[in-house]
Amino acid sequence: MIALSFEGARVMRPAGWDDACLSIADGRIGGDGARVDLSGYDILPGIVDIHGDGFERHMAPRRGALRESTAGVLACAHELAANGITTAMLAQFWSWEGGMRGPEFAAEVFASVHAVAPTVPVDLRLQLRLETHFLDSFADAEAAVARWGIGQVVFNDHLQHDRLASGRKPQRLTGQALKSGRSPEAHLALMTALHERRAEVPAALDALCARLRARGVILGSHDDRSAEDRAIWRARGARLSEFPETLDAAQAAREAGDGIVLGAPNVVRGASHAGNIAAAELIGNGLCDALASDYHYPAPARAASRCVELGLRDEAGAWRLVSEGPARLLGLHDRGRIEPGLRADLVIRHRGTGRIAATIAGGEIAFLSGEIAARFLARR
Repeated sequence: MIALSFEGARVMRPAGWDDACLSIADGRIGGDGARVDLSGYDILPGIVDIHGDGFERHMAPRRGALRESTAGVLACAHELAANGITTAMLAQFWSWEGGMRGPEFAAEVFASVHAVAPTVPVDLRLQLRLETHFLDSFADAEAAVARWGIGQVVFNDHLQHDRLASGRKPQRLTGQALKSGRSPEAHLALMTALHERRAEVPAALDALCARLRARGVILGSHDDRSAEDRAIWRARGARLSEFPETLDAAQAAREAGDGIVLGAPNVVRGASHAGNIAAAELIGNGLCDALASDYHYPAPARAASRCVELGLRDEAGAWRLVSEGPARLLGLHDRGRIEPGLRADLVIRHRGTGRIAATIAGGEIAFLSGEIAARFLARR
């Protein structure tokens, strides 16, 4: 860890921007250290990424041809830091879909993150994304949560129930089957069998959620479509609504005090790639607590800037969606703001270009690039 005092920068503190000196020491904000001139730069709280699966391309850069494990997680940590992310929830599927979404790949991810996390400045954490109808694997998923200390579980349902109920072939069946390593016929048979057990799912989920809550695991639901969906998950103790698909679902979450997580790429793109409600519309209606990278690690910082451009938030309010907001939802009260005694998680951004020039995570330099490196070396 380093002890430094940054002078000349504009600092985003809870009360707003100021230009007072900012010091870090012993991994925390405060103390004193060698002076670094950061004139022309802004210092912001480190980004807390509450949901992201962009690490998949690092661990499997070419599907079926090259698999990386610890080296991939290490590369992912470097990319996170380069994009200002100081805490990252790596969202890994535990799904009947198989392939990179199956339990075998998940176990590889969990083991690799466990090995790499203590060696890098960025705080790497795990989220398990469990398919609701994968009943026969609930016990194994629960065991993985206990073994790897996973602090967050989010529930998905990717079965195309309407098509399966009517006897129609699911969309994209062949492509999904190939990714899973199954024939289309075998993949369809599995989907049909899972669909036919749907009556067993509610009680199984009720019991599983109760056990996970007893462990202190944070629970969430993914892609809520209605107020009714949100109410069902809330009753199970899943108080996070990730990527609600409709205004009704998001409003229901807000009225009940549930956390609302939206995709930063949706903000940057200007629309949902799946045709659901635009994140900007929900943000404009006050229906967002946190923006997540989803599948693209540069997106949170870019989305915060986009919120300002669209007039949805001022700079401090927009940045809270990628720092203080997600930290609060995760119960990480030691980060997300620049205040004395909190973790020294900082993003240093060039004021003219808006580019991230340096990232400090837990008081360690996680990323440093370009002209700013000379300033650090010239500290006095």
